[in-house]
Amino acid sequence: MRASTARSVLVTAVALLLCGDALDAARRFPNILVIAVDTLRSDRLSAYGYERETSPNIDALMASGARYTEMRVVEPLTAPSMVSFFTSLHPHEHGATRNGLSMRSGLPSLGKVLSRRGYETAAFVGNWTLRRNMSGLEEHFEHYQEVFNRKRYFGLFNAEATADDLTAGTLDWISEQRERQPATPIFAWAHYAEPHAPYRLHAEHLEQLGLKGVGEVGRSGRYDTEVAFVDAAIGDLLEGVREQIQDEELLVLFVSDHGESLGEHGYWGHGRHLYEVTLHIPFSATWPGRIKAELQVDDLASSLDLAPTVLGLIGLPIPETFQGHDWSATLRGEQPETSGPTQTFHQAHKGATRGGDDSRRKGLLEAAIVALGHKEITSVRGGNNQRLAFSLPDDPGELASTVPKDSPLSEDLTAWLELVRAGLLASDELPGADLDPEAIERLKALGYLDH
Repeated sequence: MRASTARSVLVTAVALLLCGDALDAARRFPNILVIAVDTLRSDRLSAYGYERETSPNIDALMASGARYTEMRVVEPLTAPSMVSFFTSLHPHEHGATRNGLSMRSGLPSLGKVLSRRGYETAAFVGNWTLRRNMSGLEEHFEHYQEVFNRKRYFGLFNAEATADDLTAGTLDWISEQRERQPATPIFAWAHYAEPHAPYRLHAEHLEQLGLKGVGEVGRSGRYDTEVAFVDAAIGDLLEGVREQIQDEELLVLFVSDHGESLGEHGYWGHGRHLYEVTLHIPFSATWPGRIKAELQVDDLASSLDLAPTVLGLIGLPIPETFQGHDWSATLRGEQPETSGPTQTFHQAHKGATRGGDDSRRKGLLEAAIVALGHKEITSVRGGNNQRLAFSLPDDPGELASTVPKDSPLSEDLTAWLELVRAGLLASDELPGADLDPEAIERLKALGYLDH
């Protein structure tokens, strides 16, 4: 055999070997599905004890894996919260502190790490605040699909998707990927708009929920029908995914971007306060054979934990920039080397920017620290640091502060507030938002800007 021919055969053999190794590596990684439901309170799910059967499909998903009881978001606004989920950074660190303000470019993220390891990554977003050139999340997914094909809010404009639209778009992409590259793992994020205000009534779920006639259902009841509606769509999504992917090859994370205040403390909505109804969220992780079924985790947890936990579960290095805790050892039923966080840290900002002079990273309203059973909040409105403190086991509705409003902040909360403010000043170097009149009107319709 001539030397050149021998070299050619050797190169071909090495290439085939590497190709085989790559396919084997791809096969050993699970497919990953993140299901995010906008504005979903944990206490409106049957799995968390709600008396109405709002969520049979979500309940079944949670029962097949691990369910967290003390998970909170770092900020109760859609774009800042979801950026934190995927970058494991606080809003004052990633820069997207308000809807309409984009995150810093070039940050490490879960999507980027998985893409470098051979994953096909895709996002399907049904909330208009997550559109391209608004949050910056499109940089972190190879395929970023905005599902804004319905006039969900009173026929004003094509601003949102319905849950069945989002399910269909996600399943279509998964089917295409499985047909085109069956050995390549996928990472898909599906973000449902329901039950975001203004809450639509889904009459087909009234009987399921034990609600009366259409004309007798108030806002809180309409919210429940939205939860039931999105639960049905999630059931369809999971059924469609499982027809194509075996359970042992599928890791599913279920989250909400934040909760919702349904009249508590005289407030409807989210984003401007740090009470439990907007911070506390449902969270579960399911991977048959790898994550213990019916596992309940009662330790303190943060939305920063999702990205490092996913990487820990599939055995990939965690970027040094990630601030969250890796729960993979707990989820596998092993004794973790270190316990989870003893405190979680939170911030609230004005809902959205109007652009122009309002486009900088200003607008801080509140900061808070939660320890298991205790919360401390400071309101910085008007330049005054007013203090609230609650014993959550004794006062779950946070109705009576245990300290005077003018009492000094704790050292921990003072230090956290200083960190947030310093980060906001540094973020002012980022480009400001440039929103057109239509964008401002849509943010108003979603309740993020005052009319």
